[in-house]
Amino acid sequence: MSNSNIISQMDAVKLVGDENVSFVDGSWYLPAHNRNGAEEFLAMRIPGAVYFDIDAVADPETDLPHMLPSPEQFAQAASVLGLSNDRKIIVYDGPGLFSAPRVWWTLRIMGARDVSVLEGGFDTWKANTLPVETGNPNPAMARRFVTDFEPERVAGMQLVERNISDAEAVVIDARPLARFEGRDPEPRPGLRSGHIPGSKALPFTMLLSEGKLKNPAQLDEVFNNLGISRDTAVITTCGSGVSAAILTLALEETGRTNHRLYDGSWAEWGRPDGPDVETS
Repeated sequence: MSNSNIISQMDAVKLVGDENVSFVDGSWYLPAHNRNGAEEFLAMRIPGAVYFDIDAVADPETDLPHMLPSPEQFAQAASVLGLSNDRKIIVYDGPGLFSAPRVWWTLRIMGARDVSVLEGGFDTWKANTLPVETGNPNPAMARRFVTDFEPERVAGMQLVERNISDAEAVVIDARPLARFEGRDPEPRPGLRSGHIPGSKALPFTMLLSEGKLKNPAQLDEVFNNLGISRDTAVITTCGSGVSAAILTLALEETGRTNHRLYDGSWAEWGRPDGPDVETS
């Protein structure tokens, strides 16, 4: 992965209508947000954008939310959306940094070569009165997405369990501190409260300033304060593998490339029959 992962609104608007660029709306929300990404996309979007539903482009064989599909399944879904691995792809969501990094991460580990996250998101795009499209979107022109999957960027539960004793990687958790410490319940019913033993809390909001990702020097300071150097192996986690990708994006922006994302995250670990948890 490269460090060129964020694109400004002014740079992005110059690419609207470019036949070599795909805009992707990856908006997804928790129930507490009281927003619906698919409905908002149908009402208004960046001209020519397609909607990437992380719950639909997912592994159909598990009851865990939006787990990665197989490379073959992803290639088929991406191709139908008109995406190809050799086109420039710009991903956005409503607020700017919530679900878009998850789509960015998925595209990158599946083989897309040039993917950026739109700084500020579609809410800022509209506030800036930049071009929008309304009404029914035109069907996407099917293209061929050739996957080049990077399994080393994904952590499963067994690897995370081994890491508790091996301590080969630092596990950082993007959830709010009250959920990490077990003081607030999880939004998904039936999950235990707490965190993975030995993990460190890094609420993703600590990486933001005025809704945007902090600059690399500021991010570098955050990671250094957690003892995460440029060589430290890192596993990112969260509630269900969405906001963990914000941590992954921030790591990339500082040149830290030795990281994995725990795809199942707390939706898997926090099950009643899951591994041990800590609260503190």
